Amino acid sequence: MRDPLILPTAEGLYCPAGDFYIDPWRPVRTAVITHAHADHARAGSQEYFAEHAGLPVLRHRLGDHAFTGLAYGEQRRFGKTQVSLHSAGHVLGSAQVRVEHDDGRVWVVTGDFKRDPDPTCEPFEVVPCDTLITEATFALPCYRWPPVEQVGKQIWDWWSGHPDRPCILFTYAFGKAQRVLAALQEHTERTVYLHGAMVSLTELYREAGVAMLPTRPVSELDKGQDLAGELILAPPSAAGSPWMRRFRNASTGFASGWMRIRGNRRRRGYDHGFELSDHADWPALLQTIRDCGASTILTTHGRSDDLVRYLREVEGLDARALTTLYGGEDD
Repeated sequence: MRDPLILPTAEGLYCPAGDFYIDPWRPVRTAVITHAHADHARAGSQEYFAEHAGLPVLRHRLGDHAFTGLAYGEQRRFGKTQVSLHSAGHVLGSAQVRVEHDDGRVWVVTGDFKRDPDPTCEPFEVVPCDTLITEATFALPCYRWPPVEQVGKQIWDWWSGHPDRPCILFTYAFGKAQRVLAALQEHTERTVYLHGAMVSLTELYREAGVAMLPTRPVSELDKGQDLAGELILAPPSAAGSPWMRRFRNASTGFASGWMRIRGNRRRRGYDHGFELSDHADWPALLQTIRDCGASTILTTHGRSDDLVRYLREVEGLDARALTTLYGGEDD
């Protein structure tokens, strides 16, 4: 039996034949990065390879490092392997990593991915392979996303329905916030106000040519300025912080795949929950596994054990869970 082409190590997913790591969680010599969320892109490695569009965000988040940009589909030689990046449809510059060994084996690491339409990033690409390493963040049958157009309308109805109160939508600063700003264009041209953590990232999306509603930092407003009837985007970490004191009688919402489970909204204390995720739901996970044609499926983070059980018992596939440190930032 041949050795695995990619295997988990103390530093992260490692390809011995190419001597590189994929999304390492400790500093290494050569890192191939799927996207710039903090649980996948960490500082300290000697050299980073990532898709071109994602480099500005990587530089913003990791600082001064040696970065090399690759176009989707461009091949790069690493030892006995050919490596290429393919769109994951997750966030700006997100990529799946295709690794082809000289002996003909092909493995693909999806990173985080989704298959729903999203104008803020390139659409997901099906990549045929022998072995697929897939995320399993929402790998339960109850997770099925509504159309993003429907969610955008729900957010607009909530915002426009509160002319006497500020509407604070908590959502992740990289990817989700920009997706909300793009989805709302169908309903309004009004300015949206941003928490400071979202300002630079949103400008990087604009520089990449992504169309969104106009935005303005909350920090530019006069102290005590009335924001009744306005929409403010903020990261979840801002909830309950001193930053919230300036917003009187605010209505709060959270845009997240976790809002599919009604109890999550209640436990987190939000007035409204909007089901919007940048990860694949249950049908998309299964469809992707079928589409890629892999005979072996390895799962990472999320509900790995549930997905593995289903793939073995129902789909008749060789499926196993991998232990990784992914899964700390976004949903």
